[in-house]
Amino acid sequence: MNVSYRWLSEYIDLDGIAAKELAEMMTRGGIEIDSVPSRNEGVSGVVVGYVKKREKHPDADKLSVCTVDAGTGEDLQIVCGAANIGADMKVPVAVVGAKLPGGLNIKRAKLRGVESQGMICSARELGINDKLLPKEQQEGILILPEDTAVGRDILDVLALDDSILELDLTPNRSDCLSMLGVAYEVSALTGRPLRLPDPSQDIYAAAEKTSDYVRVSISAPEQCSHYTARYIRGVKVGPAPLWIQNRLIAAGVRPINNVVDITNYVMLEYGQPLHAFDAARVAGGRIDVRLARPGETLVTLDDQERKLEPQMLVIADADKAIGLAGVMGGANSEVSTETTDILLESARFDGSTIRRTSRQLGLRSEASARFEKEVDPARVREALDRAAGLLARYAEGIVTEGIAEAQTAVSAPAVIELSLSRVNDMLGTKLSALEVKTILSRLQFEVQVNGDGAWKVTVPSRRSDISRDVDLVEEIARLHGYDEIPTTLIEGPNTAGSLTKPQAIRRELRSIWTGAGLHEALCYSVTSLPRTQLFAELAAGAKPIALAMPMSEERSVLRTTLIPSLLESAAYNLSRKNGDIALFEIGNVYHTDEDTLTRLPQEKPRASMLLAGNRRSPAWNGKAEPVDFYDAKGILEKLFERLGLSDRITYEAAQPAGFHPGRTAAIVIRTERGAETLGYVGQAHPDTQREFDLPDTYIAEFELEPIYEYADSGIEYRALPKYPAIERDLAVVVDRGVAGGALTETIAASAGELLESVKVFDVYTGDRIGGDKKSVALALVYRHRERTLTDEEVGEAHSRVLTQLEQSYGAELRK
Repeated sequence: MNVSYRWLSEYIDLDGIAAKELAEMMTRGGIEIDSVPSRNEGVSGVVVGYVKKREKHPDADKLSVCTVDAGTGEDLQIVCGAANIGADMKVPVAVVGAKLPGGLNIKRAKLRGVESQGMICSARELGINDKLLPKEQQEGILILPEDTAVGRDILDVLALDDSILELDLTPNRSDCLSMLGVAYEVSALTGRPLRLPDPSQDIYAAAEKTSDYVRVSISAPEQCSHYTARYIRGVKVGPAPLWIQNRLIAAGVRPINNVVDITNYVMLEYGQPLHAFDAARVAGGRIDVRLARPGETLVTLDDQERKLEPQMLVIADADKAIGLAGVMGGANSEVSTETTDILLESARFDGSTIRRTSRQLGLRSEASARFEKEVDPARVREALDRAAGLLARYAEGIVTEGIAEAQTAVSAPAVIELSLSRVNDMLGTKLSALEVKTILSRLQFEVQVNGDGAWKVTVPSRRSDISRDVDLVEEIARLHGYDEIPTTLIEGPNTAGSLTKPQAIRRELRSIWTGAGLHEALCYSVTSLPRTQLFAELAAGAKPIALAMPMSEERSVLRTTLIPSLLESAAYNLSRKNGDIALFEIGNVYHTDEDTLTRLPQEKPRASMLLAGNRRSPAWNGKAEPVDFYDAKGILEKLFERLGLSDRITYEAAQPAGFHPGRTAAIVIRTERGAETLGYVGQAHPDTQREFDLPDTYIAEFELEPIYEYADSGIEYRALPKYPAIERDLAVVVDRGVAGGALTETIAASAGELLESVKVFDVYTGDRIGGDKKSVALALVYRHRERTLTDEEVGEAHSRVLTQLEQSYGAELRK
């Protein structure tokens, strides 16, 4: 919002407060001012001149020699090159000694042998943005109104002796999208009284009644709560007065004609957008505010045909839509130079409806920007009367008696209870009741005292951002001055911030995996339908959930597993010569058993990782070492060990869809409920690898909810052992179907507390031991933490191990 300091001073006395001082005051009061540029970019010595005579230059076809009265007492001879210069014109004249923007000094000069005693100026030469001028004024010299006094300083005529306050408003302060709203704010900050315009001072009602010409109805009460209209006869469309044009230009609005300019002027003044229809083009003299019909179109004032949607609000006559409510009028009811009668509209539309329409059509206007944030319901009729009065004065219109009006809801001002203790407790101040009431009265808030000493504060409808007592406290704080609020210690109960257990586990998981050389991937939560069918066991029979408005076929359903996203990321990296890939992702998958959703799907937190390429790159002292199944499994073991789950997690051979049938294991967790499959780790199926054009790739995915439940990431510290260990190796021949993990579990259970560790270090299969047998070599370490073991104790424990292996698996010592 650009606010003219000169215009603002009409509503409030700003004597003694310079524009930059006012900007500082407003910024400290909570309304940020970005900058305060001056409209005068270096103009001095330029006055209004009257062109008495224009003659052709004797030696130049495109130059004219003009005789100009600049109010100096003698006529000036000025050479001008503008094509639109002519006799009997009022124009800006830079006399000798004048200065123009860019450091240009005006001196006597000879142009093609003819003396020139000054310069006739265009708008651009005066530092005015000519794009904001009426179209007929954008080329050539600037032509002033005929009644402009000769010799008058151009700074005063064009209101260039002004500064602009560029307000950077937050969305809640829509009240300051108007000159009067800013005036209320400045009045509250300075304590100076307001001088508000009388909206009906220029209305002299004709004998005819408005109801004789127009009827108003609202067919969409939820989208429009109040609609008013006035009928104005006999208008003469032409240029607006120069002072109105100056104020519009200062606000960044281009003047068009007196009718449109007055509606824009009142919009800037009151913050209430208005629209003028050519009454002769409103069929049946009837206005209905309704929703658009299916397939309905409207050519707007920018000559663009708009296809309307049923949720869009339109202004319609008896036959057709004539305006897009709150956004832009229709070309079929546009005011033109032939217009004589006007139907003037002022209304209150639903902000969300206007915002949705503006966004869908890509059409944003000054009106829509205000309606989106809701207008003041108390100013709907005031603004209508103000514009009607100005049209009567400056367009010679005759205003018919009364207002055509329809209203479906009445907005009552907010009434909020507030106490002095509440104010001082929140601000840490010791303000008195008189100080608080004075601040509220400066804001034009009405204050009544309850029987219990609390206040009832009535908030004007222009301040829709205030709805709670804390909003009032904020107003008191900013007007009292944030710098005046003392520093006080925080009081009240304190709660130490901390991570929840799931948050802490996810952070630990990221730390461990990044420490293992993996990179975190952030993938789309949407994928294609074929991708959801790749890993059926991980999807647990979930039905795909289709998006209502997908970006593309590749992003049309919610993902049911994380692995396909990582495979896509790996393929993307590999195609860009990044061959050694180590990725992980922590995210949600979405499961439902419904074909058509009637309830929200389950969001299941999961973790997934992917390894491809080499664990070690080739070098002079060694060959490349490709990753394998045990790299992926080892990373998982390290993770579960850190989370205190090593005793609960086991790995069992599995053949889930999408995985290699011989290089995959299920990740199983033992709980009080029994054994549960967390997920899977293994090599991607060769068909899957070919589909993504990947080399041998190892993947894992598992549920996080059981991890959240059973993880114990507390670290237990133990002293280093003082006593030596005794090691025993054991090689047993068992059936090929016996898992190595089963052997180590049996050994740990039978050896007792003396066994410190057991691990498989070799597996042999071959004809020497039979085609259905294998030899498993295990290393056992025995140790007592408080004394040295004897061979007899270890021998006894080792004997129990051998006996139990023989009984459980028919194991035989290999010879």
